Amino acid sequence: MEIIKYCKALSDDTRARLVNVLLEYELNVGEIVQVMEMGQSRISRHLKILSESGLVHVRRDGLWAFYRASEEGPGRAFLNGVRELMADEPELTRDRNRAEKVIRERTAATRQFFDDIASEWDRMTAEVLGDLDLGREIRSRLPQCDCAADIGCGTGDMLEILSRSAKTVIGVDNSPKMLELAEERFSGDARMSLRIGEMTHLPLRDWEADCTVMSLVLHHLARPVDALREAARVLKIGGRLLIAEFDQHENELMRTEYGDRRLGIPREKMVGWLDQARFNVLSVTEFTVNMGLVVVLYEAEKR
Repeated sequence: MEIIKYCKALSDDTRARLVNVLLEYELNVGEIVQVMEMGQSRISRHLKILSESGLVHVRRDGLWAFYRASEEGPGRAFLNGVRELMADEPELTRDRNRAEKVIRERTAATRQFFDDIASEWDRMTAEVLGDLDLGREIRSRLPQCDCAADIGCGTGDMLEILSRSAKTVIGVDNSPKMLELAEERFSGDARMSLRIGEMTHLPLRDWEADCTVMSLVLHHLARPVDALREAARVLKIGGRLLIAEFDQHENELMRTEYGDRRLGIPREKMVGWLDQARFNVLSVTEFTVNMGLVVVLYEAEKR
């Protein structure tokens, strides 16, 4: 019986602690070791039991593996039933606090990475895209509107493109250095509003934007669907969302040299996430670029 399988999988202190943390965060083995303060072989053994039971999902991404509590199916139903029992346990609370610290450190390291390479970012992006004029492709799909937002705006290439279609343009990035370069670029342009913030907690009001662009940024996130839900929050009903994203690939150089957390996103996964975030997909277009990569351009409308 399924209930026996799940109970056996959780009948160990370490595995219960692991599930408690993975209900909140997606982590790789190194991050889990840091949270649990245990050896990697011990952690891996318990993760194997949990994944085989169906309580934990492992996402293989190139040479890396990321773990999270199962998000659907009977395993998730079981976890939903026991989750409340974990809420007030002091040891489990300490584990969640350590995991939150690891996430903060990861976010800070990512921000520092982009601060360090900010001045080279446009050149690095051009090396990957090659002959693809991604700005032109996005511009051809932009509606004329009052307010457009570029989420993960970097140094501002897309902001200039949005300014041709919108009366007001908002740029959001979590890298102070990137925003500093964007501010220098658009100094004195009253139509530009540059804001520091995370893609999963946007510094925009509900329904503030008519159109939103997310260009080659979602693969930096542990949970891209959370950013899509935020995009839906800040968009008006019928608002347009344009996403440029790498299709799933195996080029580890993108992780080591470009700071990517995910090696692209499968098209079927992106379409499913868009549906969860209350978007209708209007079109999907592929472009082959350098380094064996494919850029997929999604056009969606908030319903």
